[in-house]
Amino acid sequence: MQKDGRMPSNFPPADEWMAALGRIPLLYQPGAAWLYDTCSVLQGVLISRVTGQPLPQFLTERTFGPLGMVDTGFEVPAAKRDRFTSFYRPGDDGSLELADGPDGEWSRPPALPLGNGGLASTADDWLAFCRMLLAGGVAADGRRVLSADSVRMMITDHTNPAQRDTGRLFLEGQGQGWGFGGSVDIDRTNPWNVPGRYGWVGGTGTAAHVIPAAGVVTILLTQVAATGPVPAAVIRDFWRYAADA
Repeated sequence: MQKDGRMPSNFPPADEWMAALGRIPLLYQPGAAWLYDTCSVLQGVLISRVTGQPLPQFLTERTFGPLGMVDTGFEVPAAKRDRFTSFYRPGDDGSLELADGPDGEWSRPPALPLGNGGLASTADDWLAFCRMLLAGGVAADGRRVLSADSVRMMITDHTNPAQRDTGRLFLEGQGQGWGFGGSVDIDRTNPWNVPGRYGWVGGTGTAAHVIPAAGVVTILLTQVAATGPVPAAVIRDFWRYAADA
């Protein structure tokens, strides 16, 4: 269905993707397990079809625009590309190999805008989004972007032990559960796993979390691809230092 989820061009158009998905037998019955993260891609397609809007337009009108996230989108316009960095992946010999440049994957719109990722953004835009979550859905200018109930549902774990067990590779053993679109720490398996911490890591080497009880936001944006579900050492070190601050 895809060669590499970090690269937008590796997804076919929505109808082709949906047809391929429909040919794959269920791995589990609905509700019996938690799996990462095809359901979020499907959600993006459904949002577009229910609203009658392309997903990028919907997100801009409902979220990015009200939050002033002017540098967030599924492609980077030519006028902003001088601010866009290159993306690397670890080579077999430990060196870094160029995976994509500023004029590559994100210089054009994807065939399938993804509900699970694929956005280019900045630390400032990410911070605006995270602060909105800490404020219970309210933007810095006082506009309500999400209802307080929606935010509460987002950052609440909705999994049970059996569901978490199938996703333990992604969920710090069983130290994390899953909310809406992000993990929720439920056990202090590491110094940074504060119960209630919500967020996620990206395959392009990014991480963003909020800790509602402490009013804390942590954001780390690297440009080196993840090589597996366990976050890179630099990300885990960042979390450790943030927990000690």
